[in-house]
Amino acid sequence: MKLIQRVGYYLGGFSIGLIILAFFLNGKKTSCSYGPDARVLKNIRQKKIIYSDHIQSGLKLNNLDSTAINYVLKKGNINFSESNARQKPCGTYNVEGEFKKKAIILIVENCDSIATITNLKID
Repeated sequence: MKLIQRVGYYLGGFSIGLIILAFFLNGKKTSCSYGPDARVLKNIRQKKIIYSDHIQSGLKLNNLDSTAINYVLKKGNINFSESNARQKPCGTYNVEGEFKKKAIILIVENCDSIATITNLKID
């Protein structure tokens, strides 16, 4: 068997496998959260999020709402150098993101069943 035939068979089988895989995973809530940022942000989003009173007033002052917080928790990055993930009983994370051309920094206290946003900075 020539090399070109082997490559053709390989690519044919690979493409059929991709089609079958796409068929089985179509419509399912699958995600690939492999990086540390993605895993922590997904963990925070799955919990009940509590806003303190000064967070809500800060959002109103800057004409933002909880959509901005949810967007930053979905698309933001965690600054691990300024976070304290091993703090007991709840780790504290510094989440940085951008929403409507405004830089937003959240300090999130991630406990077992709830995530509390303790501080908010909007530039």
